[in-house]
Amino acid sequence: MRRLPEPVPGLPDSRSAARYLFWLVRRSRLTVTIAAVFAIIWMGCQSLAPAMVGRAVDAAVDDDFRGLAGWTLLLLGVGTVQVFTGIMRHRFAVANYLAAAFRTVQVVVRQANRLGATLPRRLDTGDVVAIGTSDISHIGGAVDIVSRGIGSFVAVAIITVLLLRISVPLGMIVLVGVPIMMVVVGVLIGPLHRRQRAYRRRQGELTGQAADLVSGLRVLRGVGGEPIMAARYRAASQRLRFAGVRTAQVEALLEAAQVLLPGVFLVLLTWLGARFAWVGRITVGQLVSFYAYAAFLVAPLRQLTDAVDKITRGHVSSRRVVGMLEVDSDLTDPEEPVPLTGGDLVDPDSGVHAPAGRLTAVVADVPADAAEIADRLGRYADGALLGDVPLDSASVAEVRERILVIDNDGRLFAGTLVSDLDPYGSGTLPEALEVADATGIVDALPEGVNTVVAERGRSFSGGQQQRLRLARALVADPDILILVEPTNAVDAHTEALIADRLRAARAGRTTVICTSSPLLLSRADHVCYLEKGRLVAAGPHHLLLRSTPRYARMVQREEQP
Repeated sequence: MRRLPEPVPGLPDSRSAARYLFWLVRRSRLTVTIAAVFAIIWMGCQSLAPAMVGRAVDAAVDDDFRGLAGWTLLLLGVGTVQVFTGIMRHRFAVANYLAAAFRTVQVVVRQANRLGATLPRRLDTGDVVAIGTSDISHIGGAVDIVSRGIGSFVAVAIITVLLLRISVPLGMIVLVGVPIMMVVVGVLIGPLHRRQRAYRRRQGELTGQAADLVSGLRVLRGVGGEPIMAARYRAASQRLRFAGVRTAQVEALLEAAQVLLPGVFLVLLTWLGARFAWVGRITVGQLVSFYAYAAFLVAPLRQLTDAVDKITRGHVSSRRVVGMLEVDSDLTDPEEPVPLTGGDLVDPDSGVHAPAGRLTAVVADVPADAAEIADRLGRYADGALLGDVPLDSASVAEVRERILVIDNDGRLFAGTLVSDLDPYGSGTLPEALEVADATGIVDALPEGVNTVVAERGRSFSGGQQQRLRLARALVADPDILILVEPTNAVDAHTEALIADRLRAARAGRTTVICTSSPLLLSRADHVCYLEKGRLVAAGPHHLLLRSTPRYARMVQREEQP
């Protein structure tokens, strides 16, 4: 059995939801084919069993002991094959389900990483969350049902041929009735498709509202807006409930049709078969076979209607995935990317110049200006250069590999702390924790670095989260590290320790810190002071204190308790 998830998910076909589903099937074509073969044999054995039972009954009526024994042994063999193929079909069907779900998660996460800062601006949080919570299940189910659908179709075809051999009128009922039943189901699929799409859209909106409400709860309480937002959430929740009820109405009709229509077939075929046996057109054994066929038809027909339902659900969910995959990043690769060779990091728009291999601090009278510079230096916005090469002329992947930007919007992820801070097992985590003065945080945890962290790191204080994020950045050990206010949530003693250790740990590599902290500024090799987004002074911290009064006043204000 294959190991999941696969290391390389491949490039999805995102031209449409149907093409995406077909791409998933093609990526698992070997296991889908094997599952389909097992499903055909499995359903075929079930469809042949009634014929054998009928032959055995006729042999018993005619006192043919050898014939009865032969058909009984053959039935036993077919039953054994049916059991084995049923188990194997299920194993491969589960593998197909998981492969489709995992591959969808992989391509979605890869797209989220590629979009980066573009993601929250282009997509609602709820839409992204819904993909990982419900859509992957529907997509996996759509791929899983393919093998069973093929097996059921073959079984219906076999039964139709066998019934035609017994009685042409009875076989024609199946031959004509099955398409009619599928048409009736198809009539219900259209409204179900539309209502499911509306339900998923409202579900995504409500999930996004919930995420915004939870993340901003403290602010809302501070300004007295909690009742208003709660009322809006209740209203949206009721709209979602109404959409869910409307969807359930069609689903209930579909479920009823899946039971009623095959049941009608069973009653009609049994009635006709009994009449034919009464007038002598078929034997008693054929009547038994016929009833068994009619009863067995319920299963493959239910599988076929279930296949239509699951593929429709998978199509609805795939549309959300395709919608995310079609979102383009604000930053795209040039047609012919230029390799980055190194050098000083420069932002011409502001005049900031960060010498290679040095620790540079950027101070702005408006902190938002420093954050914008960090975005340009990290190529989250265009305009900066590395040496003589504009960052926007290089590939985004190479820029991300060379330059790492850390701000206070970063989050810790759920899972063990070591998997979050050092996912590749570099072995440098203890040193990084020491530099970030986070060793004590880890030592206080019940299982150290193996302790499971709550979602978004909410079990840690703001200062603890800041130090752990810094340790994670140091483990990554990029060529160029850009930090935005890395110590504004820690006390002065801790900040002084981090400043000294950070300078030593990053010796010989380019580091840019956007900060107004005197402790960090005093350890910097080079300080750039900006007013209104433009460089007005640059040099060592102690010289700027004497030569630039406005810089001195701002820094000294930061020193005041």
